[in-house]
This record gives sequence, C-alpha cells and structure tokens, in this order.
Amino acid sequence: MAIDEILQSFSHFGVRLGLDSIQQLLKNLGNPHEQVPIIHVAGSNGKGSVCAYLSTILTEAGYTVGRYTSPHLIDWTERICLNNQAIAPETLESILQEVIAAIQPDDLPPTQFEVITAAAWLYFAQQEVDVAVMEVGLGGRLDATNVCDYPLASIITSISREHWQRLGPTLADIAWEKAGILKPDCSAVIGQVPREAASVIHRRALELGCVATYPQIARDLGNGWAEYQGVEEYELESDLQDPEERSMVHLLKAIRYPLPLQGAIQLHNSALAIAAIQLLREQGWQISDDAIAQGIANTQWAGRLQWVTWQGHKILIDGAHNPASAQVLREFVEALNPLPSTIHWVMGMLSTKDHGDVFQELLRSHDSLYLVPVPDHSTATPTELAVLAKNICPDLAECQTFADVIEALETATHQAETSDLVVLCGSLYLLGHFFKTANPLQA
Repeated sequence: MAIDEILQSFSHFGVRLGLDSIQQLLKNLGNPHEQVPIIHVAGSNGKGSVCAYLSTILTEAGYTVGRYTSPHLIDWTERICLNNQAIAPETLESILQEVIAAIQPDDLPPTQFEVITAAAWLYFAQQEVDVAVMEVGLGGRLDATNVCDYPLASIITSISREHWQRLGPTLADIAWEKAGILKPDCSAVIGQVPREAASVIHRRALELGCVATYPQIARDLGNGWAEYQGVEEYELESDLQDPEERSMVHLLKAIRYPLPLQGAIQLHNSALAIAAIQLLREQGWQISDDAIAQGIANTQWAGRLQWVTWQGHKILIDGAHNPASAQVLREFVEALNPLPSTIHWVMGMLSTKDHGDVFQELLRSHDSLYLVPVPDHSTATPTELAVLAKNICPDLAECQTFADVIEALETATHQAETSDLVVLCGSLYLLGHFFKTANPLQA
C-alpha cells in the first residue's frame, strides 16, 4: 500500500484530542518515545520556523537530530526528517506498517495524526537520535506529541485565537491548553504573547516549578543580520506581582547571526530558538556560537514569506491562515521597498478558519482579490468568501472567484502591472497543491 492509501484509511476517525489512544499504541510498540530526548514546540504561529532553526543548529553542532512537523506541503515524508532530510518514502511505508501491525483489536482505533506521530517516534528511536524537535499538532495538553515527561525544553511560540472551536473561546483557554506541554521542573521558553495568555502560562510554569525564560526580540542589524540579546524577566500585572513569583533570569551574551527567513517575525522566532539552545548548553550540550549562527544561516522553511517565480512572474507565497499570521503578512508587504502599487491576493481558506478576521487584516481599498477552493480539504466556498470580503472591504478593485488556483494566478499575473504584487496565501494546503502542480522556481 502507498503511504497516502495507508494514512487515508485512518482519516475517517477525524481529530480526537486525548492521550489514551496514542499512549496505548506507543506501549504496543515498546514505548519508543521514552528513548528519544525531545524539544517540544507549541504555539499558534511560528512553530515550524522555530523547529527548523533548532534542527539546523543542532545538526550544525554535530548531533543526530529528528524533526517532526505538520502539516506537510507536498507529501507525508516532509513531516519526519533526520538532520533536515525527509524520511525516504519506502522507509516511511515500512514504519507505518509496523505501527499498524501494533494496533490491537480491542484498542481504540488511532487517528491519522496519531498513526503518523507514532511512526515518527518509532523512526527516531530506531535511528537513535540525540534529540528530536517535536512540533505540537493542535493545542498541546491533549496533543499526540505530548507523551514525554522530561523534555529538554518546552517552547510556546505565540498565542492567538486559532482552533478556538476545540481549545476554548478565549485566549486564556487557548493558553491553558498550550501550557499543557510544560512539565514539572523542566525548562521552558515563552514567546511574546498577549497579557491574558501570558498570565495563564506564567502561573502554570510557577505551579510546575518550570524555569521559564522570556527572550527579547532579536535586534535587526540590517542587511539580513540580527543580534540575539538574551532574555528578560516577565512582568505581571501590578495586582498579581509577588517577589516569589518571578522567573529566573539568565544573563546571556549577545550573538550575531545572518537571518535568511523573511519577515520581522523571524527576529522573534529565531530568538526563541537561540534561547532554547542556551538552555541545552546549560545542560551540557556542546553547541558553539558559530554553530548557532551557521545553523540559522542555513535554515530553510518553505511556504512562509517565500518568493517564487512562476511563468516568468515573481510571486510572494505565504501560509497565512489565521488573523495573527495574516497581520504578519500584511506588515511584511507594507514594509517592502518599493511599496507595491496594488496587491493582488490569490486566496483559498479552509471552512474552519476565521475568514472575516483574516480579511480584516489583509484587505485594503483598491486591492484585488481572487478566491479559489482548497483542493482535497474542507474548503470554504469561494462565492461565500467573496460576499464576506466585499462587505468587509467594499472598495476592492476586483473580487473574483475561480475553480482552480492556476486559473486565478494566470488572471492575477495578467492583470498585475510591473509595480504590483501578486500574493498566494490562505492555506498551507493550497500552497502545497500549488507546489505540487505548478513547479514554481525559488526566486
């Protein structure tokens, strides 16, 4: 059976948060996760690039590094990497067959995500990795990756109103779920999050005795260089302040490094990765400043503020799929020099996303919008999105719907002037379809 066919057979179980099924499956496999030291990464946005920085730095330092991320852009092998190389298809198929053979008749049938997660644990154990960088799939507390009691470090990158239907309606609810990856007496790195969320995470860290660090955003040195400035103490609201409720502060020297990934948000994400690396160094890991700088310089992460060339046109593509990531994308576009005369948005979104909030962040008067379905997924209907978009931004220059992303891109690039910008965004699955079918070139 092909990999798609194997995993598709588990898709009808949907998304099921909880640890009972994955723990039973891993027990049947001999608990491979207990053989794998991990860095655990949760958050609404930024998880993927933080995982990419970490795995590349650690590989540069000479360690054998597993990396597990989701979703994939083109095929399933991207999710499970060893020293930044995707698992071979035949190896993944063999590992999946081992996982499936371990499912007992009386077990609760695992979900698709639980099966691929178990495969990652098994592969990393078999490869005897020095460390695995594990990205949370959804939430944290009840995610299938959350089965290790002693992570080397836990990272919460950001908190925004994402997957609120499952994680809870407020930022505090979402923060509580993501703080579920924190473990007693283990180190944690916390990104810049809204105060409502920060208070929840901070209190949880205190309850567990976590040594929590809060990195400052790296300083932009210009010309593609940045400087990590260390971590700062977290300040609570005045009515919550207590001298005994302060996190430890690690005073660390600055590190300068080239920053290849685009967007100001990477000053934040790269700082989180370096802070985690500093925690590992305090635990005895041999990772030089040169390995940090070179690792970040070598980091690649497709589909996020990435320039490509397609049919002779330069296009910006980004997986912005929630309001926070849409805000990052809009800020990046508005910081371009020269500023585009008109922005042509080619977009498709899943039905579960906050479409109106994404439009609020992205669309401005006289922009053009070309809406498409997301193939092979629960897509929002382009015609319904068009009605919503015109209500939110009635001064759009264009608002059209298309049956296919290629047709939409052909129209957008044809109508765009030399000083305009074409952006493909809205869903990583849509970007994956574009990569698979259109074969764009790196710009």
